[in-house]
Amino acid sequence: MWLINSPIGRKVVMSVTGICLILFLTFHCCMNVAAFFSASAYNTVCEFLGSNWYAVLGTLGLAFLAVCHIVYAFILTAQNRRARGDERYAVTDRRPEVSWASQNMLVLGLIILIGLFLHLYNFWGHMMFAELAGVSVAHDPADGFAWIQDTFANPVFSILYLVWLCAIWFHLSHGFWSAMQTLGFSGKIWLKRWQMIGIVYVTVLMGVFAFLILSFWLGFAPSYSSAL
Repeated sequence: MWLINSPIGRKVVMSVTGICLILFLTFHCCMNVAAFFSASAYNTVCEFLGSNWYAVLGTLGLAFLAVCHIVYAFILTAQNRRARGDERYAVTDRRPEVSWASQNMLVLGLIILIGLFLHLYNFWGHMMFAELAGVSVAHDPADGFAWIQDTFANPVFSILYLVWLCAIWFHLSHGFWSAMQTLGFSGKIWLKRWQMIGIVYVTVLMGVFAFLILSFWLGFAPSYSSAL
């Protein structure tokens, strides 16, 4: 099949799944903004999603996209290394047009993967999974705000999340415009535009996430005073 066997097809899969994951991050960011303003509003969203069939189906779909993206990333990296052969050891200087992020996408991806497992443990494992499996946890699985408070009250977790966001920023700052280029939406004129759009969009998105983490860690989110 073209999408599996062809190098271009693999890049298309990487691009489409990457864009879908960026859209999910945007949705997830909007949910967290609700938590910044109101604990009850955030918990209403959590209760609406919960372990309902549509939430489970969406989670499975998201997991499928993430697995495809990760697997194809390893395949493309191995393919590129085989194509370069010994040449990758002969060149030590990075060309000006090649970004640091593009040369370290695999390392960034591994950091993001570790952060993802941490995030799944702190939230999904204590919420949807606990509800589905009937596991007893410290708070009601639908009380997402309580899990936010518990997680970000720990400075270690807060710092690790901020490091995770930095890795995601570098990964997406390259991945966004690269995906557009692969899908044919980028030419000589639009390449620079997509690069700028990607940097602005990703910076705003990760900046909001970072601000929310700091607000939950330091306790200045309006929802914290209303939850007391």
